[in-house]
Amino acid sequence: MSYRSPLLLSSLNPAAVAAGIDIPDAVTIDGVTLSRSDLLGAATSVAERVAQARRVAVLARPTVKTVLAVVGCLIAGVTVVPVPPDAGSAELAHILRDSGAQAWLGEAPEGSELPVVPVRAHARSWHTYAEPAPEAIAFILYTSGTTGAPKGVMLSRRAIAAGLDALAQAWGWTSNDVLVHGLPLFHVHGLILGVLGPLRVGSPLVHTGKPTPEAYAAAPGTMYFGVPTVWSRIAETPDAAKELAKARILVSGSAPLPVPVFERLRELTGQAPLERYGMSETMITLSTRPDGERRPGWVGTPVAGVETRLVDESGRTLPHDGESVGGLQVRGPMLFDGYLNKPEVTAENWTEDGWFKTGDVAVIDAGGFHRIVGRESVDLIKSGGYRIGAGEIETSLLGHPAVAETAVIGVPDADLGQRIVAYVVLRDGADDAVHQQLIDHVAGELSVHKRPREVRVVDALPRNAMGKVQKKLLG
Repeated sequence: MSYRSPLLLSSLNPAAVAAGIDIPDAVTIDGVTLSRSDLLGAATSVAERVAQARRVAVLARPTVKTVLAVVGCLIAGVTVVPVPPDAGSAELAHILRDSGAQAWLGEAPEGSELPVVPVRAHARSWHTYAEPAPEAIAFILYTSGTTGAPKGVMLSRRAIAAGLDALAQAWGWTSNDVLVHGLPLFHVHGLILGVLGPLRVGSPLVHTGKPTPEAYAAAPGTMYFGVPTVWSRIAETPDAAKELAKARILVSGSAPLPVPVFERLRELTGQAPLERYGMSETMITLSTRPDGERRPGWVGTPVAGVETRLVDESGRTLPHDGESVGGLQVRGPMLFDGYLNKPEVTAENWTEDGWFKTGDVAVIDAGGFHRIVGRESVDLIKSGGYRIGAGEIETSLLGHPAVAETAVIGVPDADLGQRIVAYVVLRDGADDAVHQQLIDHVAGELSVHKRPREVRVVDALPRNAMGKVQKKLLG
């Protein structure tokens, strides 16, 4: 007998629990395991405490109580505002003020004046709540804030369901899978995909607490999620990487995966990583497929329901020729409902004919495969009359044996308009006087006009919590 229902979190079906059909290892997080009945009972208890609230903040540490807080709010129809555990005082104050959160659910940071509603992992309630309306806002996720104060992205239950179902179809994700990851729980990748995905599909989740190579290797799964920093560390730990050879798919996202890491993972695990593209505003819109081509540096084709196009500065649609670089625009059922309290900014980011301007630049080939060049604001370099993507220069540099990490930017130049500058982190033992070698390497591999005019060696690149390089801090 099937108990599948129209619930957002379909596997948490009260009828199935009442019938004694359990999932004994529904969620394991940092060594603590909850069955489906444990999770439903404890989260419903949370729902009873917050059912009259409109919005609550959750300090999103990777703990069982964070999962119960989020699921409890989804049961009760209360909007969740996930807060990074390491948020500074100014960021924290902005998020709380902008979101209008009425209380902390679970843990609160020191010094906060908001009331705190406790989350009790051992409490149980079997009260039944009606499923909230599909258009209800489930989450307000705050962006990284690289271009000003973080903006609150409003995601509806309908959008989340559409996004997760499209991924389940694209990846062949079923209840027979076991998802393993150790990602933060305050963004789309770790929280929406990494927690709500398993609870919708019905596949067990193992969250490792921290995404170390050893923790991933010790957790037997069929699917593993990681950001490039995680995969880079796993690629440098061969014994751990070889344990992942048993997996069905290895998924990389949130930032471009360096081609050398892609190739090293393929060598160690016997399979190429599956790359995908998305953002807080759109969830995942592009992905390679388990049964299709996985091309290093490319993020595949649109998932179900998604359309994409490239445009130039004048709004002219560009061809899918694998070479033309343009602004990426998307539309589909998993897109957000706008930025909280910012109707003007929301309007600025949508075209009159209904496309969302991602702010990323990309190329699309004749087969519909997409390659993300980077952010339009920092990764599209206009030098000497050429439109150059920073991403292809970074890929070339990462192919040089001396380079461990790199970030390429354009800086103002009186003659060229913008001058290409490469920041590089060298591998141990590399010669510091490698600057001209790297310039020549790019000029020979790509073309002369794409070569860096300057190489700056640094100890580390500035990154945010999701591993994305903060190029605004360079230059």
